[in-house]
Amino acid sequence: MTGDTVDRVTAGFTEARRVADALLFEGYVLYPYRASARKNQLRWQFGVLVPPAWQDAGGEHSRQRTDCLLEPRRADRLLVELRFLQVRRRTVERLSPDGKSWTEVAELDLPDRVLMPWDEGEEERVELDVPLGRLAGDGHTLRFELPGGVEHEPVHDGAAGVVGRLVRHSSPLTGEIRLTTEPLPGPYGALRLTATVRNVSAWTPGPQERDDRESALPHSLIGAHLLLGLPGGRFLSMADPPEWARPAARTCRNEHTWPVLACGEGRDEVMLSSPIILDDHPEVAAESPGPLYDATEIDEILSLRTAALTDREKREARGTDARAAEVIDLVDGMPAEVWERLHGAIRGLREVTGELTGETAGRRTAEDVSGGPLPDDPGIDLTVVPPSAGPPAAGLRLPTGPGLPWWDPAQDATSAPGRGTVTIDGQALGTGSRVVLKPGPRRSDAQDIFLAGRTATVEAVLEDFDGETHIAVTVDGDPGADVRREQGRFLYFRPDEVDPVPEPARAPARDGEGGV
Repeated sequence: MTGDTVDRVTAGFTEARRVADALLFEGYVLYPYRASARKNQLRWQFGVLVPPAWQDAGGEHSRQRTDCLLEPRRADRLLVELRFLQVRRRTVERLSPDGKSWTEVAELDLPDRVLMPWDEGEEERVELDVPLGRLAGDGHTLRFELPGGVEHEPVHDGAAGVVGRLVRHSSPLTGEIRLTTEPLPGPYGALRLTATVRNVSAWTPGPQERDDRESALPHSLIGAHLLLGLPGGRFLSMADPPEWARPAARTCRNEHTWPVLACGEGRDEVMLSSPIILDDHPEVAAESPGPLYDATEIDEILSLRTAALTDREKREARGTDARAAEVIDLVDGMPAEVWERLHGAIRGLREVTGELTGETAGRRTAEDVSGGPLPDDPGIDLTVVPPSAGPPAAGLRLPTGPGLPWWDPAQDATSAPGRGTVTIDGQALGTGSRVVLKPGPRRSDAQDIFLAGRTATVEAVLEDFDGETHIAVTVDGDPGADVRREQGRFLYFRPDEVDPVPEPARAPARDGEGGV
């Protein structure tokens, strides 16, 4: 291990923290960024490690486990950084007119902000630098403790001086990190690394706290995740490992976390183990103006709605949390060019040559439709049969000029959606067909994977402007299927992600039936 390789990992940790911050603080404070908003009454959704005594009652977990594969090469040490938030429960007190006593209040209304009770999150880090040789066998275990305490911050109101104070209570936390390695069979010298993070705090809920999640949060590790660094070595992708490592990758067990290669493409010396499922080499969009803490929303829409808050709402947001105040200031001071950048970006273009004739418009090869070759499956015919094959109706005139659409579906007779078919295993699938879902592990999100093996009804077979085929379905037994149909909000799968449900064989006709 050289100084250059350590510096590379250190720089990689700095780069990875930008993405990790989006995980650590996701949901920290949601739009409209006010403590009183209903959306901010249930917080800390990801990576919460609760005390062992509360996990059975609350259904959450006290530990997370990361399994990943690595090749040491020239590495002789493993660098580890555990990051999480510690809850600081904040209350608000007003100073009596005689200046001798304090009274807890629901809010303190000031000219520039409105202060209310709130749970703040203080970032904590636990760092390790461990020789790889020490991780064999029983491995290495580090126990860490964070003390609790009470802090007071005076609140000033201009010339009036001190008018109140913020009181922050934090509870003691005790945790444990255990690291072990085991060699993989074969000539590659690779290792399986297991990193387990536990909350081992001794707190136990009282009779009135057993069903109260809020009482357990001050004793929990919030947004817990790991950064792993291997100076002089490399980690293997868990989503796309080398062929020789695939059997070992399949046996890895990750619980309540998922490890991905961090930093840019081609980098493999840093791994981020995240409580949210990510792809390898995740990054924050260059267009993002700053943290908005609400990644379920589109940045542009979120910024526009934040800018439209009333003055009172902005004052309350500024008083809710310092991070919420930064969001308000960020949006209020955003220059026009940043607003323009939020509207969208083109990440890449695919060259298209030649034009489709009327004869070929309805037929695409598997490679044409998917943008690349699909897995060998002779049972899939990706021919999309449009409702009216052939050239557009006579008289089609597309509008021209700046600001006008380049395609008008109202004038295009071939654009009626949903009435096409696609053939899979010799069976034509269209609206009303029934299928079994088999989402692919590499391009499916968690919601799709949960639906593996479920039966569904085809609502439409669609083809997009890139030539890709999409099968729109509603899942059988979904109580919201009627709403999905009414709103057109379906789930979409590719042809190689479904199997047809065999049509039931028809009973033979009885005498006197079915003939002429």
